Amino acid sequence: MLEGRMTMDVNKLLSGFLGGQGLGAPGAAGGQGAAGGSARGTDVQALARSAGLPGGLAGGAAAGGLVALLLGTKKGRKLGGKALKYGGLAAVGGLAYKAWRDHQQNRPSGQEPDALSLPKPPADSGFDVDNDQDAQGQDIRLSLMRAMIAAAKSDGHIDAEEHQRIHDQIADLGLGPAEKAAMFDYFSAPADARAIAALARTEAQQAEIYLASALAVDPDTPEEQRYLQDLASHMSLSEGLRGHLDLEAAAARRHAEAV
Repeated sequence: MLEGRMTMDVNKLLSGFLGGQGLGAPGAAGGQGAAGGSARGTDVQALARSAGLPGGLAGGAAAGGLVALLLGTKKGRKLGGKALKYGGLAAVGGLAYKAWRDHQQNRPSGQEPDALSLPKPPADSGFDVDNDQDAQGQDIRLSLMRAMIAAAKSDGHIDAEEHQRIHDQIADLGLGPAEKAAMFDYFSAPADARAIAALARTEAQQAEIYLASALAVDPDTPEEQRYLQDLASHMSLSEGLRGHLDLEAAAARRHAEAV
């Protein structure tokens, strides 16, 4: 992969994709709560500034990063993007762990009042988004970003004009050559559920990748539902676990709509 051939600042890349809060939000799952955060998630505002992200980006993605362009065309997608903006990628780990644990213990999912402020998963749980590596030895957060992009593209709604807007936005984000090339690579890749499924190294990562994908689609769109079904099938994700993951994704959307 491209990122393996060039030195890349993953925090800068994620700041461009999710916006300044995309690395983790105060109080959110895995974010900067009272107990502090990981080295990767420390002081997200400073990271956004150090990434050189300009304050007045064209195209409407200044506040929310590229995810605002990618997911902002339908209500379902927009709510998923808002959830990611509010909770950061660390929220994906918290939601996926909650769903996995509920499945294991035969308990209901998606009923918590604030789905985006779940406790950080235990260190030995396997749901460590901040420090884990995928099946290719890359930062798992890159896989989550790739999963969201592929899912959002799965119904073919991104036409040539929108591709050009995204291309222009990437060019204006102040990214370095490696980060910019990776972003172009991810957005130009087809929505291949098999390829995305292959990024998962563990069952925990399968749950995280599926959940991130579920947050990037409109749950009422048949094409995107077929994509999620294909993704789950390629990962041999059980229907029971998938159901819990879908419930947690829905809870995140509900909370995003309320805030």
